[in-house]
Amino acid sequence: MSKLLGYLNLLDTDSEARAAHAADPKAAMTQFGLSDAEHEAVLSGDKSAISKLAGVDLKDGRATQGSCIEETK
Repeated sequence: MSKLLGYLNLLDTDSEARAAHAADPKAAMTQFGLSDAEHEAVLSGDKSAISKLAGVDLKDGRATQGSCIEETK
């Protein structure tokens, strides 16, 4: 599993992680160890860029795996 996919899954399952991300997304992503490119993709909301970095294929704008590629802003 990619680091970014792990972070997105954490946001999907952990309310404290979601709160930390909502309060300061850059700090939360840095603490988790995401790269600058991953930061940029998440902050942009670009699902195509996020899925590429997370290693998830998108079909018709939807993830083909059971991942959490939703708004994380």
